[in-house]
Amino acid sequence: MLRLKSSDPDFGRAFTRLVKDRRESDENVARDVQTIIEDVRLRGDAALAEYTERFDNHLPGDDDWRIAPEACRDAFETLAPDLRAALELAAQRIRTYHEAQRPQDRDYVDDAGIRLGAKWRAVDGAGLYVPGGRAAYPSSLLMNAIPAKVAGVERLVIATPTPKGEINPLVLAAAHLAGVDEVWRVGGAQAIAALAYGTARIRPVDVITGPGNAWVAEAKRQLYGVVGIDMVAGPSEILVIADAKNDPQWIAADLLSQAEHDPAAQSILITDDAKFADMVADMVGVEIAMLPKAKVAKASWDAHGVIIVVDSLDEAPALANRLAAEHVEIATDDPEALFAQIRHAGSVFLGRNTPEAIGDYVAGPNHVLPTGRRARFSSGLSVLDFMKRTSFIAVSDAGLDAVGHAAIQLANAEGLTAHARSIELRLGI
Repeated sequence: MLRLKSSDPDFGRAFTRLVKDRRESDENVARDVQTIIEDVRLRGDAALAEYTERFDNHLPGDDDWRIAPEACRDAFETLAPDLRAALELAAQRIRTYHEAQRPQDRDYVDDAGIRLGAKWRAVDGAGLYVPGGRAAYPSSLLMNAIPAKVAGVERLVIATPTPKGEINPLVLAAAHLAGVDEVWRVGGAQAIAALAYGTARIRPVDVITGPGNAWVAEAKRQLYGVVGIDMVAGPSEILVIADAKNDPQWIAADLLSQAEHDPAAQSILITDDAKFADMVADMVGVEIAMLPKAKVAKASWDAHGVIIVVDSLDEAPALANRLAAEHVEIATDDPEALFAQIRHAGSVFLGRNTPEAIGDYVAGPNHVLPTGRRARFSSGLSVLDFMKRTSFIAVSDAGLDAVGHAAIQLANAEGLTAHARSIELRLGI
């Protein structure tokens, strides 16, 4: 774990190194993914079968690649009542929040008498990647599928690996609850390629979203343009800004809520009290020892954990903006004062009683968020990621007379005489 103090002479250099640290895929991953994508593009289902057998130790039968809707329904109906209720509550809150994101069409006539506007339409098909193995998260399925359904996507397809043929029933239950249309037993970069290009079994989609490992993230990056994607996501990260009035055990648990995701995840604490920093560091050790994923969390904290002690929390927003973290908790008496200065963050959690984990499950806003400082220029997943806008124009005679002469001037200035000619003919010039 790295310990920094803002008053130290070399703090600026050390913090810059922290900001520039990249915890994402290397050139070898990119090269391997490129090979897999091209193989799936050329050989389709045959390539999928080979990669599934190699990486998942499982080869579905000819009629077993797609998981039947009835299996998803049965998984939902056989859930323990409390767990089913929790899943339903999460789905309801996610749906309500995202319904408010639906954009409005525009249609109006301006002062020149020209009709202008835009219509929003959902994409025809969306593919959602749902991890298997270490990370099988029904919450992420809801966070991806429900916005797509709210957008009006007609065909919603899931690709999920089933290592050794095992399926997470909670994922199937979430698929049923979210109204997913197809669930396919395929994972990794090969699944992303299949969703993008299509195979004999799987029809291609228009947008691919969902979390995954470095190979999945790299496949999405390489296939952007063939399909739309939500974002290129790296390892999880959390920044906690906290004063000494907090319970150090609470803050330690918050930091570990991301560390347990992945050895490459990063947890950072900014505080204005050195003794409180020491107590949090001690409690991190205590909390790690109690975690089922202690090995993963410890590897993350040891390699990427950071505690920064500042003279005043007034310094925190500037540091937070440079980090542009996926999750930012502000655990102070007046979190709004600091929040007003936070310009770059995936999602912000205000107050001592708002742990990031609430946002992961039941708050409502999407938990698919930009990592790796991408919050500087991008946002979390929303309904808009499954929609596109088409503008339209209708020009009357009076409107053409009002603006056409200026268009002719600009077209001629650019040397595009056919452009100008198409307007001149209508104006009788």
